[in-house]
Amino acid sequence: MLSLEQVDRLICLLSSWERETLLSQFLAYRSDFPIDLTPDYLGRQTAERVRHLFFAVCVQNRRLPDAVSAEHALAA
Repeated sequence: MLSLEQVDRLICLLSSWERETLLSQFLAYRSDFPIDLTPDYLGRQTAERVRHLFFAVCVQNRRLPDAVSAEHALAA
């Protein structure tokens, strides 16, 4: 399970990403289960809908996107 701090960081990060960054990070995310959301489908969704879907996938996987891990490593 993600800690409250990780959830907060994820929400802040996803809200700061522009649409293209959000889509590219979502499509590159390595999920532990199959995600049947095509680039075409995601491209037709609002940015807020994509943020919500990506947040749900991250929480369900109990893992932050690689961009968050890299950001944390640089800050350390």
